[in-house]
Amino acid sequence: MNTTILNAIKQRLSLRLPLQEALDITATIADHIPLKKSKRVTSLENDLEAIKALYPACIDFQRDFPSVTHNIATGVGKTRLMGAIITYLHLAKGMKNFFILAPNLTIYEKLIKDFGDPSYSKYVFNGIAEFVHNRPVIITGDNYAQQGGLFSESDIRINIFNISKFNSDNKGTKKGGVALAPKMKRLSEYLGESYWKYLSNLDDLVILMDEAHRYHADSSKNAINELNPVLGIELTATPFDEKGKIFKNVVYEYTLAKALSDGLYVKNPTIAKRKNFKKGDLTESEIELIKLEDAISIHQQTKTDLELYALNYNEKLVKPFILVVCKDINHAKDISELVSSAQFYNGVYLGKVLQIDSSTKKDEEIEQLFVSLENPDNEIEIVIHVNMLKEGWDVSNLYTIVPLRAANAAVLIEQTIGRGLRLPFGGKRTGQPNIDKLTVIAHDNFDTVIAEAQNPDSILNKMSFIEFDESDIKEKSIATVSQSKAEVEIHKEQEVVNTISNKTDKQKAQNSLDAKKAILSVIDKFNKHNDVKSTKDLVKENVKYDVLIEVEKKLREESNDLFIEQKVEEAKENYNKIITGFSNNIIEIPRMDLVQGDVHAYFEDFDLDTSFFSFKALEEEIIRVSLISKEVETLRAISSGSYNNPIESIISELLNFSEIDYDDNADLLHKLAQQAYDKIVETNDSDKEVTKAVFQFKKTIAERIYIQMKRHFKLIFKDYEKPNVLAFTKILQHNFSALANNGFRDYRDVISPVSLVPKYVYRGFEKACHFEYKFDSNTEKDLAYIVENDKNVLKWLRPASNQFHIYWDNNKRRYEPDFVVETLDAIYMVEPKSKDKMQDADVQAKKDAALTYCKYATEFNIENNAKPWCYLLIPHDEITKTTSFQFLINKFN
Repeated sequence: MNTTILNAIKQRLSLRLPLQEALDITATIADHIPLKKSKRVTSLENDLEAIKALYPACIDFQRDFPSVTHNIATGVGKTRLMGAIITYLHLAKGMKNFFILAPNLTIYEKLIKDFGDPSYSKYVFNGIAEFVHNRPVIITGDNYAQQGGLFSESDIRINIFNISKFNSDNKGTKKGGVALAPKMKRLSEYLGESYWKYLSNLDDLVILMDEAHRYHADSSKNAINELNPVLGIELTATPFDEKGKIFKNVVYEYTLAKALSDGLYVKNPTIAKRKNFKKGDLTESEIELIKLEDAISIHQQTKTDLELYALNYNEKLVKPFILVVCKDINHAKDISELVSSAQFYNGVYLGKVLQIDSSTKKDEEIEQLFVSLENPDNEIEIVIHVNMLKEGWDVSNLYTIVPLRAANAAVLIEQTIGRGLRLPFGGKRTGQPNIDKLTVIAHDNFDTVIAEAQNPDSILNKMSFIEFDESDIKEKSIATVSQSKAEVEIHKEQEVVNTISNKTDKQKAQNSLDAKKAILSVIDKFNKHNDVKSTKDLVKENVKYDVLIEVEKKLREESNDLFIEQKVEEAKENYNKIITGFSNNIIEIPRMDLVQGDVHAYFEDFDLDTSFFSFKALEEEIIRVSLISKEVETLRAISSGSYNNPIESIISELLNFSEIDYDDNADLLHKLAQQAYDKIVETNDSDKEVTKAVFQFKKTIAERIYIQMKRHFKLIFKDYEKPNVLAFTKILQHNFSALANNGFRDYRDVISPVSLVPKYVYRGFEKACHFEYKFDSNTEKDLAYIVENDKNVLKWLRPASNQFHIYWDNNKRRYEPDFVVETLDAIYMVEPKSKDKMQDADVQAKKDAALTYCKYATEFNIENNAKPWCYLLIPHDEITKTTSFQFLINKFN
């Protein structure tokens, strides 16, 4: 195989590990069977034996040509693998002709875009430089009859056919009582022969079968055999034919169970039902309503979580939807009318429901809505269907499924769940549990689905299961943004300007506000200015001059109105006042990236335990077998005695272990090798025997030394590297969820039970740098009460998740402080913690990181006549509303 080309393809196409492994296997197979008919000298049986020797699971091609299957879970990227295989076979083997079979119209149309439209976001050849100026020619089941004479010798040709079109065009028809040849087998005026003959005569045709389990029926199988390709690549997530028999030509497997175990490429499927649900005397309609309510509740939370994720991590907005599976068309119509009615959640889903079945699927508008479900502008939130969504429906924003038709547990798992496993953010899990999760509402067969999921034969073999309290079901949440005070003031000023009726006065006020906006939008970057050590330095004349140049540039770039000059003048006139207001509304948080230094690895000195080093030299022998009589004889080998120095031989073997570096461990290696050698001396009669014993057993000797060395392997994490410290950073906004109904409370309110504290957003703060916060516990809420009402506290904030850049755990995790509090004398980073967790390793590691930040912030501030930073780690039972902040400082600073 050509590893250079393989590695380039893997890198350019960003192939996931399972796809890389499948591509490697395809490349290996391509080296072991002929890929040109003109060069074929082996039989099909020979090809099978060659591949079987490599991959024993492949015991039969099941076709009249070499054909192998990659069994890869839905959502991992089978289409991208097809693109990688085509690229490799072209670049490494010179193959030019490919034929892709699609199982239905949906996949057929998708594949045409995937392989033929470079502007499409999922174009499979993005990054393949060789195809930029020599793009593959796409021939489809709709235009193949007109493609003759259009090919140059350098063209890569990819035929894409829908299996139904492929089969129908290979069936004979009648016209006026006269039998006609199948369409693909009729003479083409463009080709001078039938397209069928043209394809089957190609010297290097490779066929790729997407959802390959659909092409094992006799009619499809016979037609594919007649194409006479040199190689078939079958891809499927369900390697069973129409009779339920497992494929016999599987060479690679990355099953759904493996994908779930790895936790990387698919959503985590869950089953949900109402807690304490009992069918009892409930009617079928009542049960369906409960299921739909549960689905809406989960959907609303998922929608909020996705909005917050997009805001917090600057990702695309993903809008989830619910899939409702109905019994028949009439049932689907009834459900559609129910969820679209004014009685169902006050009509909030009116116009947001899409019904797809045989009565609607041909409607052009319905089809467009269906295709654009991933678009955030699509209004659809509920899709209702009757067994219409099969392979190829690969949207990634399906998060909730409601089966309302009877289905046994195995069918529910294998067919329904598979439609919702794809992930929206680059096909990878985010680490946010709620948005890496697919939920299936399955009240009446909840327990049987769990049992089926635990069945060793289940395609899942791993699921998580949740229940919901009825009280939780009725709570809907919304995404909320808590902006900094400076941002809120801007919005309020804009509202005032909008109410001014006099045009002249209104324009003057708008000019002044636009100037303020421009100043506030650029000053954050001036924390890097050589003369800026705090926000107060922004009013220095040289700094002011530089800022105003940037402000004027911004105003001219963003607007082309007639009032630019007036806005620039407003900026100059009001600059100092704006900077003072900005400074008063923030806590000056020094900007630094606090990262830990490199890890130092070494082996500590020790003495070898030589109990297992009694190696005795063996007589060396030769076995000789006659090719004619097959007689076996044993001969004694006579050594030349030219062995290397035994100590050096042991050390040389030890250096084969990647962790062992000679320069760092030379003394220890010589010592251990010598101790092993001394023990071997005791076991043998002469120096010659000792040298021979070391030669014969040097690998084992090194392995036994290495085992002991590993026990003395040490890692030293270097301290934090000294950061570059900047004077300040802007106060970032918070993004969180709030209950849609009565979700906002005054921070002074008593919440009972306290377990409900995290559900609400709290308002009423005057000293805080934001107007709204959420708290994870009642302890945090009480601490906010303390600092808000303590006369010694000037300002405080709950930092947004990305306000600080403090890393710990060997830079794998970022520390997010709970509070920052400024008093007359100092600035405090404050962390309330459960008393029983104060000594936990994680808590102590974060404490070390926080103390380091405070150290560097203090050094910078003291040097520039500003306040020191201190860290408070406070056990939760020390925090009550009657505690003063000064008391906490005195006790825990």
